[in-house]
Amino acid sequence: MLARVHARARANAGRIATAAGAAVLTGGLFNDALTGPGIAAALTTAGLGLATNLKILKAPSSARATAIAVYAAPHTGAALLLVGEHLAPAGGISLLVQASIVAVWTEATWYIRPGRLARELADEAVLQEIAEATGEAEEAEEETPAEIAVADPGESAAARWWREEFAGEDGIAPGTVLLEHQRLSEECVAVILGSAQRGTPVPDISQSRLSAHLDVPEELIEFGPVPGRGAGVRLLVIGPRPKPVESEKTAGRDDEVWAEIAATAMPGVELIEANTYEIRKELT
Repeated sequence: MLARVHARARANAGRIATAAGAAVLTGGLFNDALTGPGIAAALTTAGLGLATNLKILKAPSSARATAIAVYAAPHTGAALLLVGEHLAPAGGISLLVQASIVAVWTEATWYIRPGRLARELADEAVLQEIAEATGEAEEAEEETPAEIAVADPGESAAARWWREEFAGEDGIAPGTVLLEHQRLSEECVAVILGSAQRGTPVPDISQSRLSAHLDVPEELIEFGPVPGRGAGVRLLVIGPRPKPVESEKTAGRDDEVWAEIAATAMPGVELIEANTYEIRKELT
């Protein structure tokens, strides 16, 4: 539910920004004084938008540059159009051509929604990483941004994958939803799960069934509480936890690991207590 509220808020903000951009571009057809402020506003909006879209900025390197380019495309286009309007010769035909280009920019931005498309590209890349870590690469390749959008605009690709793979009525983790995740290493993924029904604890997950489904030893699957949170959320770690180098084996290492997870998974959550378990040498 919270994800849908956030998605709706982002969609409304995008619509407002598109309408404002169209207004500035239209005004620029008749008043060159709007050129400078309009370009500054377009670039500032792009910068602020990217700064608040951590999902895009922290996307896997395979998709980060593309997602950023897609997100910034309408802002860059608006700035170039303002420059073109300033340099274009006066005349009725020239004005008509410019107005047509502004109309195309407005319609394309309104219906394509580059911001949402950029987030879907980031989700798709993350889904691919999770699939590779759990041996589900073939199914992850079948997920496309278009299919994800049809299912639920507010649901991330990874959340949809979890729902379809594990959260069904007869699944391994019924009544759960994937809230966030963080890849700690090539073989280790940390997942934050929530209860599908607000006010109820996250149901217990059968480690043996999860182990059999993912083909991962039970010893490398940890399911427990999230520090500082109630029973409505749980932390699931799949795979061997990364080993710190000798110089990093200090009491504060758990704080650093949790800070890395919390940066994207649970912003604002502080580590209260941590327990360390040694994994047998032959499993590492």
